[in-house]
Amino acid sequence: MLDDSFEVQVDEPAGPGVPAAGSILYLDGVSVSFDGFKALNSLSLILAPGELRTIVGPNGAGKTTMMDVITGKTRPDEGDVLFDQKIDLTQLDESEIANLGIGRKFQKPTVFEHLSVFENLELALKADRGTFATLMFLLKSEHRDRIDATLARIGLADKAVQRAGSLSHGQKQWLEIGMLLMQDQRLLLLDEPVAGMTDSETEATAQLMLDLAKDGTRSLVVVEHDMEFVRALGAKVTVLHEGSVLAEGSLETIQADAKVVEVYLGR
Repeated sequence: MLDDSFEVQVDEPAGPGVPAAGSILYLDGVSVSFDGFKALNSLSLILAPGELRTIVGPNGAGKTTMMDVITGKTRPDEGDVLFDQKIDLTQLDESEIANLGIGRKFQKPTVFEHLSVFENLELALKADRGTFATLMFLLKSEHRDRIDATLARIGLADKAVQRAGSLSHGQKQWLEIGMLLMQDQRLLLLDEPVAGMTDSETEATAQLMLDLAKDGTRSLVVVEHDMEFVRALGAKVTVLHEGSVLAEGSLETIQADAKVVEVYLGR
């Protein structure tokens, strides 16, 4: 929760005909350079509320840098990065952006391995976490119900008391996604969520992604190399190359694009 001293940089809401209007995430002309190398080169992308989008591209295409910019880890050299049409993310730090409702899951799962699955979700619960509030915090019935519902949603209801460190790689990925859900994030950025998973775990993860996108309360950006997983999601695909958008559309559309085949799919 944002404290009273935190002021968000807010522009006037975008009106009809303005490119950012109706978007949950708006990137326009975003560029980032590292020692002369352009990691992002005038990147533009628009994500609608409730949309599921997959991002693909060769290594070095700018996928990670794009997520770094959105989450405040990296400042762009130029360009606009707006959340919910009017909040300028380039003026905020990582914690302020997270408090707005933007969550990121890295490729390697980060969970508290010595705690139980239930306790991991309890720690992630969105609540007042000041020092006094934390000391006095009692798990209420509505909190327990919410954790139980999240456990069922991520397929770990039967693992609630199990130590997180004993979970499989795929199950740890699901747990971390569950931790993001406990924080009521409106935009989830997921970096290669099925990397290292078994076929059955990959299928279950695809169903989880589709389930999360179905209710329309959050938007998801999934960066992935597994094209069968991308196919299972059935979402709009954005192809990045050399820091900018090379192609965009359905999976069938990009697979038929000669430029995409040359720089990515044909490798």
